[in-house]
Amino acid sequence: MDLTQQVEQALDSIRPYLKADGGDVAIEEITAENVVKLRLLGNCGSCKMSFMTMKAGIEQAIMKAVPQITGVEAINLTEPV
Repeated sequence: MDLTQQVEQALDSIRPYLKADGGDVAIEEITAENVVKLRLLGNCGSCKMSFMTMKAGIEQAIMKAVPQITGVEAINLTEPV
């Protein structure tokens, strides 16, 4: 299983929770440095709690399941001020 498939499998473990709130997530790319770049979709892209969802849910699920990943970023997420 390649890196993208491993990350997708990790995302599949949390997708039901995202979809329950009208959201989802898609892999945009995995860089040469093994940083996963994601796009938050649906309600996840506009929800005030998206930053927490990203850090506490999505990032942890990926980092735990795929140890060779060095970082996770959402390309369309603005951090809270």
